[in-house]
Amino acid sequence: MAPTFIFESSWEVCNKVGGIYTVLSTRAKTMQDMLCDRVIFIGPDFGNADNNPLFIEDKALWKTWSKQAAKEGLRIRTGRWNIPGKPCVVLVDFKPYYPQRNELYADAWNNFQVDSLHGYGDYDEANMFSYAAALVVESFYNHSLKQEKEQVIYQAHEWMTCLGALYIRKHVPAIATIFTTHATSIGRSIAGNNKPLYQYLWAYNGTQMAQELNMEAKHSIERQTAHNVDCFTTVSDVTGHECAELLDRPCDAILMNGFEADFVPKGAAFTSRRKTARQHIFRVANALTGATFADDTMIVATSGRYEFKNKGIDVFIEAMRRTINAGTSDRSVLALIQMPGWIAGARKDLQDRLTADTTYDTPLPMPVVTHELHEAGNDRVLGMMRALGITNLDESPVKVIFVPSYLDGNDGIFNTPYYDLLIGDDLAVYPSYYEPWGYTPLEAIAFHVPCITTSLSGFGLWANKVKGSTSHLDDGVEVIDRDDYNFNDVAQAISHALLSYASLPSTEAEAIRKKAARLSQKALWKHFITYYLQAYDIALRNAAARRSSQA
Repeated sequence: MAPTFIFESSWEVCNKVGGIYTVLSTRAKTMQDMLCDRVIFIGPDFGNADNNPLFIEDKALWKTWSKQAAKEGLRIRTGRWNIPGKPCVVLVDFKPYYPQRNELYADAWNNFQVDSLHGYGDYDEANMFSYAAALVVESFYNHSLKQEKEQVIYQAHEWMTCLGALYIRKHVPAIATIFTTHATSIGRSIAGNNKPLYQYLWAYNGTQMAQELNMEAKHSIERQTAHNVDCFTTVSDVTGHECAELLDRPCDAILMNGFEADFVPKGAAFTSRRKTARQHIFRVANALTGATFADDTMIVATSGRYEFKNKGIDVFIEAMRRTINAGTSDRSVLALIQMPGWIAGARKDLQDRLTADTTYDTPLPMPVVTHELHEAGNDRVLGMMRALGITNLDESPVKVIFVPSYLDGNDGIFNTPYYDLLIGDDLAVYPSYYEPWGYTPLEAIAFHVPCITTSLSGFGLWANKVKGSTSHLDDGVEVIDRDDYNFNDVAQAISHALLSYASLPSTEAEAIRKKAARLSQKALWKHFITYYLQAYDIALRNAAARRSSQA
């Protein structure tokens, strides 16, 4: 069975926060090609829509329904997401529903046994958005769709949209529901609290661990939604195992995260942008450290969310220490840690140096970080670098620089978007301990940057599957075997791979870069959309069976 209309809700619609934004925004064009303007993305309205470059308001879109929605008390903005495909979007103001939250939580308990008593932090905010998004779906379905002729899907992403999925299940049973968890809240918490996740996964009770780690509310709503939707999905086999054990519900389908590489430059434009990126990175590094960087300096980067253990930042820093101590490469290395931290702003002394067209031979104080940090003394990246003696001394063959800002083009130092710096890298390293999929390595190879990742990432498992055995760097991706306890082995393997790659002739390195780019083509949405079609079929069939049994 195939859908004729799809609603998708996520906290990251027109709100660039993390990997889910990439999932939705890169898939949107494929969805538009498949169901032109019969896919509606629903996101939160923070009151900044007029100043949000990702949202193009169109008050004429569904004008009749918009008036009806306003009569029902919905505060919405209609328009288009400013991404390839320009899909339809509804942004909804969720703040008016806060006074109702206790009644909504009581209904969730009575109908689906969702325990919200211990909710805190962003629990209320996410659930009020989720409820508002469901009201949008209900209103649109009731007033703008020919219900008897439609096969309608509602897909909810992450625990932040669970309350709405349950509302649709209860109040609009004709709509088939899909819940996609991109990482279980309790699995991420177990890993982030330095508990061994994988060896003991079979023995963990998700609900018991949620009580121990103060994750009861998020775990409860995620678990109960998984059990009550028509199709439950996640993004990789590694997280599928996690769902089966911690949520007590095997996934119905695995929706691997695809990509669109239409913004990756080609030919002469690629060469030019890569050269520009490298020059810019070297200029900032020189102004910070006082060191000079030859054209063949190997730029190595890691990036992503600042989860010190889960993203393997600790392993990366240890690998850089071992590379410094090895001292066996004639080629210098510049390592970048691009993880947004609690920044107070760009460093004024570094900004001053960058305004002058000068090459520097003396370092700034703290020549390891590009931005000022709140509570820098408690920052874990800087703390580990201090503990390991990584200070970017002039004689060190490896310089390590922490870039604790979002690279959105307005960070005050690089003032260049992330992709326009990524293209200049020689090698990317993502030694994750907890990584349900891993967009950063996929983005890297799309930009012809070979990468190192681990067997605990969904992307790493996929790379191995494509090859049919363990993937190595000469395939474009090095997948290092990682478990709960082999931290030192992983760090040593990264250092060894880095030094080996640094010693390759340029022709061999270029051949590996081409292999990386070719591998990325296998992960395009035109290939991975098949998994979504399977999930739609499962959801629609299960919904039909459910309605038939209740008739």
